Amino acid sequence: MDEAIQIVNTIKKGQFSPVYFLYGEEAYFIDKIADYIGSTILTEDEKEFNQTVLYGRDVSIDDIVGNAKRYPMMAERQVVIVKEAQHLSRTIEQLCAYAENPQQSTILVICYKYKKLDKRKRLFKIIKKSGVIFESKKLYENKVSDWLRKNLLSNGYTISHKAAVLLVEYLGTDLSKISKELEKLKLALPQQTDITPQHIEEHIGISKDYNNFELKKAIGERDIVKAAKIITYFAQNPKDNPFVLTVTLLNSFFTQLLQYHGLSDHAPKNVASTLGINPYFVNEIQTAARNYPMKKVSSIISSLREMDLKGKGVGSATMSDADLLKELLYKIV
Repeated sequence: MDEAIQIVNTIKKGQFSPVYFLYGEEAYFIDKIADYIGSTILTEDEKEFNQTVLYGRDVSIDDIVGNAKRYPMMAERQVVIVKEAQHLSRTIEQLCAYAENPQQSTILVICYKYKKLDKRKRLFKIIKKSGVIFESKKLYENKVSDWLRKNLLSNGYTISHKAAVLLVEYLGTDLSKISKELEKLKLALPQQTDITPQHIEEHIGISKDYNNFELKKAIGERDIVKAAKIITYFAQNPKDNPFVLTVTLLNSFFTQLLQYHGLSDHAPKNVASTLGINPYFVNEIQTAARNYPMKKVSSIISSLREMDLKGKGVGSATMSDADLLKELLYKIV
């Protein structure tokens, strides 16, 4: 994240590289850098003749090089952006010849999503010398809330910790998906708003009281009444609360709980670091550990795997989501 900001700041200063190779699992930062280059380096008049967007599945390396070697028309430079370049993974090394001697009046941007570029190969080493190479890594779950908070803060908003956790629990760690939901909030709410779970419920549709975050917490505290209420709500709203997602999140929670039982150092800082969770959740893990000893946790994980198969129709084709949820809760508590 910091490296992406640094690349953008360098471009803002008017310092450009002839080649930007953007790769990795997190598409969000790749898109943001490419979009920034595409929207700021050339004026609107210059873009008409000097900005080209290509797509990896439609072109070859020769096509890319041919476009990159052109001279700009009535402008100091041209921009060539190659999106979905991962479709060229089998031939990407053929870009070496151009990368060794890139056209200095061209800014070539390669968006190589969801794949890694082998650091041992020649292309990586050449671009490292002649241009910018950026690996966009997936953020761990415990870092996503921080990113979300910074994103909102830069736009004049704050968000309560519970609201941030609620969004991450519901949307996962896909930053592009989270960003789209944040845009909804920004459109609906004035700047300086402190975003709460109530706002999340009203504008995104995630119930502040009946969600997987609250279910996980209720189960960890062995609050059977509350857990049963949430399960009932899920059964009545299966499209918004898919059974398979609930099983997956609970399996992740109990797997972390099993890891916790295996730790010799239960200090909060060590727990958060080792389990890769937000420090906010450490008390939740500690409470659950008192309610579920290691042997019970192992049994629950086994049951969750069984329920995951049933949720996918293996051995339970006639069971409704409501019946699956009831059985799930029974097996856990």
